[in-house]
Amino acid sequence: MLLTLTTTHHPATDLSHLLHKHPDRAQSFTTSSGTAHVFYPRADEEECTVALLLEVDPVALVRGPGSTLTQYVNDRPYVAGSLLTVALGSVFRTAMNGRSQSRADVAATPIPLTVRVPVLPHRLVERLFTPLGWTTRIAPLPLGDGDDSRYADVTLTGTLTLSEALKHLYVLLPVLDGDKHYWVAEDEVDKLLRAGEGWLGAHPDRELITTRYLMRRRPLVRSALSRLAEVEEVEPEELDNALVEPKVSLAVQRREAILDQLKQVGARSVLDLGCGGGALLRALLEVPDFTRVQGVDVSANALATAARKLNLDRMSDRQRARLTLRQSSLTYADPELKGYDAAVLMEVVEHLDPDRLPALEHSVFVVARPRTVLVTTPNVEYNALFETLPEGRHRHSDHRFEWTRAEFEDWADGVAHRRGYTVTHLPIGPVDAERGAPTQLAAFTLIEHRSVED
Repeated sequence: MLLTLTTTHHPATDLSHLLHKHPDRAQSFTTSSGTAHVFYPRADEEECTVALLLEVDPVALVRGPGSTLTQYVNDRPYVAGSLLTVALGSVFRTAMNGRSQSRADVAATPIPLTVRVPVLPHRLVERLFTPLGWTTRIAPLPLGDGDDSRYADVTLTGTLTLSEALKHLYVLLPVLDGDKHYWVAEDEVDKLLRAGEGWLGAHPDRELITTRYLMRRRPLVRSALSRLAEVEEVEPEELDNALVEPKVSLAVQRREAILDQLKQVGARSVLDLGCGGGALLRALLEVPDFTRVQGVDVSANALATAARKLNLDRMSDRQRARLTLRQSSLTYADPELKGYDAAVLMEVVEHLDPDRLPALEHSVFVVARPRTVLVTTPNVEYNALFETLPEGRHRHSDHRFEWTRAEFEDWADGVAHRRGYTVTHLPIGPVDAERGAPTQLAAFTLIEHRSVED
């Protein structure tokens, strides 16, 4: 991956003094992310350009147990992101800190700068760099089929101090990429605040930048924004979108929608298929009308977590008698799942490989065959409205697919027709006029005396 930085400040060769890298020779540096090469394609009094070329070993990125071919074949060695910023911070650390013994006056003076990054995710480039005084030029890179990719050849121009420019790049390149090649811990908050000093607090998208830089780890985001409010003297209420949890989270809205549907059909016994850590089980047990509740999951660890979170060992005998936890695969026929009024698959189907969906259909709608089946799944059309979700990514790393509204309706309508059910479709969460709601729900109702297809 490559980054070039050019100035026409006079004399332009002052840039080499600020960077502490001699223009007459190429230099190589071993960094944690690869070998960084620094060289000057041009260095004279009229114009000076420095290039940072990072050679990344793609095998070293994934070396270790559990590596797969898809891990080896990826865009990480080529796309400007956290790998490049690690090298940037290591090779140009003194310049980033604004120190220069021989050119202290130039280090403190805004100079004309042009930065070019040939491969960079471009969706947020203009939004993030323009408020900082940069002018952007974005040339999308085409895919093989002629469509534009999520990457572009990006050029930034502006008049800033070199330290400001390097700090902007250090923070915003991984923010644009939406990923990091290392574990994000508390020390990342310190890095962000150091590099963001003097500009991040005043940025209109400080919450977005902070959230993506810290990889959406909410405790770290809160810590960073709280400290930023103190350091930058930003009014705390200006940051409340990130410091305060939403009044009703989407997860809570899903559970409430499920409970409302179960109450409407008068269900007394409920299967929570793919129960995970037991969030829905807890909500079901809080409703006395549900006299028999069974949580089913293929993972023994998930069931153990559910038992711990539900305080199963301290539960009253009466409450304990209502609950059963069972390890079972939803893609295999399990006669023990028969006899329940309703079954819920909340955010489950998208975790299965598509070729396993017919097996799940048979297990739930033929073998278990409850009167009511409730299925929720993400609406992939809504993903574009999640600013912290990288373009083209699923909402969870374990999702095998995410359906559009039309795709989910086609699947649900087909299941209903084949298995003797009717189905209605309902949105969950805020509804966008163009993209719908973030979660989609299909409510299946058994048609009595209707035979099913085998």
